[in-house]
Amino acid sequence: MLIGVTREIKAHEHRVGLTPEAVAEAVHRGHQVLVETAAGDGMGATDDAYRAAGAQVCATAEEVFARADLLVKVKEPQPQERAWLRPGQVLFSYLHLAPDPDQTRDLVASGAVCIAYETVTDALGGLPLLRPMSQVAGRLAIQAGATALEAEHGGRGVLLGGVPGVAPGRVLILGGGVVGFNAAQMAVGLQADVTILDRNPVVLDRLAAHFESRARVVHSNRATLGDALREADLVIGAVLVPGATAPHLVTRAMLGDMRRGAVLVDVSIDQGGCFETSRSTTHERPTYVIDGILHYCVANIPGAVPHTSTYALNNATLPYVLALADEGWRAALRDDPHLRSGLNVCEGQVTHAAVAEALGYRYVPASEIV
Repeated sequence: MLIGVTREIKAHEHRVGLTPEAVAEAVHRGHQVLVETAAGDGMGATDDAYRAAGAQVCATAEEVFARADLLVKVKEPQPQERAWLRPGQVLFSYLHLAPDPDQTRDLVASGAVCIAYETVTDALGGLPLLRPMSQVAGRLAIQAGATALEAEHGGRGVLLGGVPGVAPGRVLILGGGVVGFNAAQMAVGLQADVTILDRNPVVLDRLAAHFESRARVVHSNRATLGDALREADLVIGAVLVPGATAPHLVTRAMLGDMRRGAVLVDVSIDQGGCFETSRSTTHERPTYVIDGILHYCVANIPGAVPHTSTYALNNATLPYVLALADEGWRAALRDDPHLRSGLNVCEGQVTHAAVAEALGYRYVPASEIV
């Protein structure tokens, strides 16, 4: 199969779909790989490294889109890229369609086969291709939040770890999944005062057993959320409903009860955000203020550390890339129900129930297509 990799053009996105090492694996399996020139520059992979791995380096993204059977990306295709998609072409990338009607409309119109990393499942009910970026995002959320708390960045001027004689900063984490767990690990490591809210008893038990007395683990309801928000210096939004729009846990009215200069970091922004006042920002201008509360809502947080993020992502995605290339998309999806869960749009049909419900499309089960 002819596999294509292009330079990511979303603002301040420096990751790349395949590393040179991943390209070498695909070439070893008998596939051809096209890589747009400078595609890997942002994470330290040169054109020469891709050539040494066996790839053909192309001058433009348009050429790669025109020739490739399988496109492997990181972020959702931007409008100009969506215009290049063609019927039957396979797109494998993060898509986050539920809060993005324009992208969904274009993908449906393209006739392409669009498989979303974030809805591929595993035998344990997890999301293996979302997990590595959730780990990175959770850890970076604490770094970003700690920086935003500095007075020079508009925050309260609180040091998360405190110092002897001065209390540490209070970190509230909404959601105890992969993002929340990794955020809590970082916050606890900085010696912050950490509270994690979740509704799932199994998650609460797991978090309590892991963190013991180093973090408070509390069942989430309106009362516990309201109490924790009033005391928080930094709030991490780490809520995920797979494939669907994130619920708004924190309303604008709640901001009035918070400390002025407190920071909200919305890691759920790719799925629409879990704070009512969230809107996507970029690494260039990551924050804004509403009602005295600093909001950090960067939609591609892991893009800030592209070397780590790209390798972590490729470790997870490469087996699926090779399966799609070796078997073809129909056979690969037919053989693997977990990969089939990643099919969001196919040949003009919406094949993920949560996306269809969020955007008003008729849902066609992927099993009916493959």
